[in-house]
Amino acid sequence: MELQERLNEVRSRIAEAEAGIKRPSGSVQLVAVSKTFDADAIRPAIAAGQRIFGENRVQESQGKWPELKNETAGIELHLIGPLQSNKAEDAVALFDVIETVDREKIARVLAEEMKRQGKSVRLYVQVNTGLEPQKVGIAPDDTAAFVDLCRNALGLAIEGLMCIPPAEENPGPHFELLAKLAKACGLTKLSMGMSGDYETAIAFGATSVRVGSAIFGAR
Repeated sequence: MELQERLNEVRSRIAEAEAGIKRPSGSVQLVAVSKTFDADAIRPAIAAGQRIFGENRVQESQGKWPELKNETAGIELHLIGPLQSNKAEDAVALFDVIETVDREKIARVLAEEMKRQGKSVRLYVQVNTGLEPQKVGIAPDDTAAFVDLCRNALGLAIEGLMCIPPAEENPGPHFELLAKLAKACGLTKLSMGMSGDYETAIAFGATSVRVGSAIFGAR
């Protein structure tokens, strides 16, 4: 199956999932995760009309996205991997959305960088819903206080919450928890769901899903 066929299949399944819970068509944003794929592998997705992409690493993204953004207007680039503070300057310069605000230090550095560059990047707080020690993210019980810190102490406009459920667990309860946390924080955007579970995420209220291998194939 060609990339365009796989992309169209994902789009169709998103539309069916939206219709299944009576959500408006187009209410779920598809973030095509292009990490590890080079510019030539990404161009067919752009040619098929995809404009929103997700990347895990700042340095890798710098090697392909400036050129791709220059070629095509309207590209929106999301950072969906952990951000180190020494990469914040480059991340603010390149990305339109950073979904992995996961600690006070990085929140402060981003606030300083956006002010210095005069650029407003949309931000999500990453929540470690499974409390997995090997994963980054704010603990669920600390989410409201952290969002409050970002908003009131640092002046950051947090757009939503993001999570990556434990691989070996049913993702539904994690998506449900993230939706409850977002509601408690007055947030309406939920980035959750990947290639194996994005339809479940939509059922629990995802407003964007991050799909990579189902579009680009195995890495």
